[in-house]
Amino acid sequence: MPHVRIASTGGTIASTASQAEDGESGKTPSQSGDDLVDAVPEIGDHATIDVENVCQVSGFQMNGEALERLADAIDRAAADGVDGVVVTHGTDTMAESAYALDLACEATANLPVVFTGAQRSFDQLGTDGPTNLLAAVRTAAHDRVRDGGGVYLAFNDTVHAARWVVKGHTSALETFESPGAGPVGEFAPDGLRFFREPGSYSASMPDATVRIDPDVRVEIVTNALGVDGRQVERALSNAGESENADENGTETETGADGLVVAGTGLGNTTAELGAALESAIDDGVPVVLTSRCHAGPTAGVYGGDGGGKTLLEAGAISGGDLPPWKARLKLLLALSRGDDSDAVRDLFMGVDSVV
Repeated sequence: MPHVRIASTGGTIASTASQAEDGESGKTPSQSGDDLVDAVPEIGDHATIDVENVCQVSGFQMNGEALERLADAIDRAAADGVDGVVVTHGTDTMAESAYALDLACEATANLPVVFTGAQRSFDQLGTDGPTNLLAAVRTAAHDRVRDGGGVYLAFNDTVHAARWVVKGHTSALETFESPGAGPVGEFAPDGLRFFREPGSYSASMPDATVRIDPDVRVEIVTNALGVDGRQVERALSNAGESENADENGTETETGADGLVVAGTGLGNTTAELGAALESAIDDGVPVVLTSRCHAGPTAGVYGGDGGGKTLLEAGAISGGDLPPWKARLKLLLALSRGDDSDAVRDLFMGVDSVV
């Protein structure tokens, strides 16, 4: 029987309501990975299970440090010879964590890692956590998935590749989808049915690790009707904050090291925002152009001030069909390992930027 390790990080799947004197104070992660496994006795019919509790946070509280701890847990699992890993995680940032591991955790090339979680908390009537956890274990234990490696997200009887998956609805059980690509497979009454060969569909980053330098900053700037360039100016110059004081107490400027643009349509901005971005590019700041649209790639079609063609000709880097938040993670990982602008450009020219 396959050996699957559960790496628990918290999230809604592990959350229960806490009580304050004036009533319920909100749901927070309180259940361990063992508690989650105990709620699904039939898991033992599909794999031998052990558990590692990595952290206990909500999805919206995941950060670089927690992501590093998760990557270390994956490396330990690979060293221990397990057949697959299931990560229980908050849904808010699950797709981002999955994508980061698919890009930069070398162990996932041969060890399948399947993320899952819940939209309804552990103590909520009709919670989807047990069903999703069982599906994730069955996915990680499947022969074809074990042969292919890679990182996946199993949710609501559907299995997605980390490269494409996004959270599409705030609360619906069928929240996860892969725009423009579709899922890798889905569970039918007779088992897991595949639509494409399992494996990683991300362009991995050779020699990279899931280590985000806390001193590296990548900001997302968003285009919208009538916006100007001040969000770029603020991102590039944040003087006066106490945490930026050097050892002599002198305030220093620590602007963003990179920018990701969530443009409109094919990757366009207002003239004012475009001018600010061109200025940043001239100053050597890598600018990755993505779209705020839910599906489809960017393209250099429109000229004129702020047009996508104009920005790309000025030196912006195409993010293809990567959502802004995934492009930000990719740029963060690249800058954290010391990539220069040319290396960043080459990285985004990889197959990862195109479905």
